[in-house]
Amino acid sequence: MLSQTAEYALRAVLHIAEHGVNRPVSVGDIAEALAVPRNYLSKTLHQLSRAGILSATFGPGGGFQLSTRAGALTLDRVIAPFDTSGERHCLLGQARCRDSAPCAAHGRWKSISEQIHTFFATTTVADLLKGGAEDLLAVSGSRTASTRRR
Repeated sequence: MLSQTAEYALRAVLHIAEHGVNRPVSVGDIAEALAVPRNYLSKTLHQLSRAGILSATFGPGGGFQLSTRAGALTLDRVIAPFDTSGERHCLLGQARCRDSAPCAAHGRWKSISEQIHTFFATTTVADLLKGGAEDLLAVSGSRTASTRRR
């Protein structure tokens, strides 16, 4: 459903929201905690910083913190620099699948796709932290590389 980069971004933002309240969290600490490649994560975090989601502090003791309260930061905003949650892809691989030229699965998939978009647009980082982000991070981190590629 999400690209690997969007997944890393979401996992990193959840980690930062949980551990970066009083001080910035370093890329190395995040990469180690989430078991993701440090260089790839660094580029992802800098994109989030350019998008205004994170603020970066450089130098000794530097790292990343949220630029916005976790309760005001939707998942849709976190993944927007990498993915669009509302973008629908044809389940049957048709290049032109839309309401006026639907595939066989279009009608049923459209409602599911709209629910997914609503989830990302209305769920905040704080909502996930209240709901057990540790479990989400653990499950997400244990997925195999083959399930991450899209």
